Amino acid sequence: MNIHEYQAKELLRQYNVRVPRGRAAFSVEDALRAAEELGGPVWVIKAQIHAGGRGKAGGVRVANSLEEVGDHASSLLGMRLVTHQTGPQGKEVKKLLIEEGVHIARELYLGITIDRRRSMIAMMASAEGGMEIEQVAREKPEAIHSVFIDPTIGFLPFQGRNLGYKLGLTQGQLREGSKFFSGLYRLFVEKDCSLAEINPLVVTKGDEIIALDAKLNFDDNGLFRHKEIEELRDFDEEDPKEVEASKYDLSYIKLDGSIGCMVNGAGLAMATMDIIKLHGAEPANFLDVGGGASVEQVKAAFKILMSDENVRAILVNIFGGIMRCDYVASGIVEAAKDVKLKVPLVVRLQGTNAELGNEILLNSGMNIVPASSMEEAAVKAVEEASR
Repeated sequence: MNIHEYQAKELLRQYNVRVPRGRAAFSVEDALRAAEELGGPVWVIKAQIHAGGRGKAGGVRVANSLEEVGDHASSLLGMRLVTHQTGPQGKEVKKLLIEEGVHIARELYLGITIDRRRSMIAMMASAEGGMEIEQVAREKPEAIHSVFIDPTIGFLPFQGRNLGYKLGLTQGQLREGSKFFSGLYRLFVEKDCSLAEINPLVVTKGDEIIALDAKLNFDDNGLFRHKEIEELRDFDEEDPKEVEASKYDLSYIKLDGSIGCMVNGAGLAMATMDIIKLHGAEPANFLDVGGGASVEQVKAAFKILMSDENVRAILVNIFGGIMRCDYVASGIVEAAKDVKLKVPLVVRLQGTNAELGNEILLNSGMNIVPASSMEEAAVKAVEEASR
């Protein structure tokens, strides 16, 4: 789960991680009121969307007067901001963050994520702040410094000092930096984050260490422990189909292709998408109904697929293990009757109760294209979608 920058910074404050003073704004009036409360003479107006690259797209602006604050807020609210992460459709700006200006001496990068290969937490830092870390890793990998933290031991002071030395922090800045690193690590662990990214992390002319920007992602599997985090979810920033899928514990991601996929198991879903591409078409989604989906979940999944106007054929590829194929077939039949199926449906059922499932589909009166193998199913789905 993602949250907005203003929400992330409020969490950072709770862990004594220094951030600029700021206020969220949902209207021009809110923005002006926030600027007056913060005081001048410089303010930063930042569009709040769940995407990076806002600055380059014109979503971060500097104001030197209250009049400019109002002008920038007026032009940003309601605009569709297009960045390299939003895609060409962009995202509508409905919220702003109004912050005090900061006297920047240096821009750094700091990020925390999970290194699954080492089974440790990785804290990464670079003196190349303000740039996309992927670009730095590609062009100057030696500029990224990492420390690996054993979660059973925690973040140790010497690790913070070592990271600070590599960033070129002075002796006075090291003390501030170590407190910053430690606070961010505690937030990452205690709130079940999957990513914490500060870019840029700035050193001010007064030797303060401040998070000028902040991005926090959370592990969905840990949200039951953090209702206060779950309440920060902004459904306006998510695809409505993905929101609907989450209500039924379905793993769904919208893609740009024309073949809707319903599969059980992430590995089989990825393989199904690959084989569709191998035969010259593009999947319209990733949809994993899981290993033990009920008829209701299958029915919900099928309806979500049908709600995508780009879908020209549907491929159901189920290997029945824990989940019985007859459950899948019953869910498909019920959903198809509700939504009035208008596109070709290719179904491949293998495993537990596959024969019973195929019999249910055969007797449903629906126009179903059967397939006995994944290869055959993909070929038929591509053929049907191209007609």
